[in-house]
Amino acid sequence: MAGTVTRSVEDDRPPAQDPAARGDTHLPGPAAGGPPPGATPGEVPGRLLAIPLPPLPDVRAGDDLAALIADALRAGAASDRELVVRPGDVLVVTQKIVSKAEGRVVDLRTVTPRPEAVAFAGRGGRDPRQVEVVLREAAQVVRMERGVIVARTRHGYVCANAGVDASNTDAPDLVTLLPDDPDGSAARIRAGLAVLLGIEPAVVVADSFGRPWRWGITDVALGVAGFAPLADYRGLEDTGGRAMHATVVAVADEICAAAELASGKTSRRPVVLVRGAPLPAGDGSVVRDVVMPEAFDLFT
Repeated sequence: MAGTVTRSVEDDRPPAQDPAARGDTHLPGPAAGGPPPGATPGEVPGRLLAIPLPPLPDVRAGDDLAALIADALRAGAASDRELVVRPGDVLVVTQKIVSKAEGRVVDLRTVTPRPEAVAFAGRGGRDPRQVEVVLREAAQVVRMERGVIVARTRHGYVCANAGVDASNTDAPDLVTLLPDDPDGSAARIRAGLAVLLGIEPAVVVADSFGRPWRWGITDVALGVAGFAPLADYRGLEDTGGRAMHATVVAVADEICAAAELASGKTSRRPVVLVRGAPLPAGDGSVVRDVVMPEAFDLFT
């Protein structure tokens, strides 16, 4: 099946426990849950599927993303029954179409850059208007040198250009901004799909981020609905019988990375159905549960 990632998974993950109940009060306690519905501790999933939906129409401000996704699911399911949504499925939706639908788009022709933006752009060969938009979106500039801006957004994400992105927009002078509330965006899409499809898949809003001290980007979760984004194993035993003290798995991020492998960057297929991922129980939040408080920042 073209565009489908299938992977055997060996996973003996036991259900997560409440950190406070284990006495791990010296560590932050992320929202984490147990095994996926119908699973039992130690159950081994058979496979992980990541299947891109058919291309969506060009998304404009005000479009109903849930309706567009539901239409794509129905169209895809006509020829591929794997696209019939099942309990436990996750739909990974790119940030770009969420931002477009929510009107989080800036026309650079309307932007007047401040002197600082003009000077920095001149040194790094960048568009000063885009630099200006980045500075407006940044709650804190972490680093700004050699043509690179690393910033903390209002959500708490630390990323390049405060999430401002000129790729895959409809015109050379347009840039997208991150959604105001990515968790809320995921929840609204999920609620709309429940009405349209009669089943409520989990939803993740994904974007591409770099990693400290590593080349290359990978997709991560900006917002989630329908499961907890982290699986917390602290206090449980590893395969050698040793208690784990710091193991918290970024399940939502891993799902996003798998989805991006299936869809690619240039396929114009911005939604991927992921099946078989062990979803921690709960209804978590990336901003609340995944974003690390500044008090734990060791570098700035």
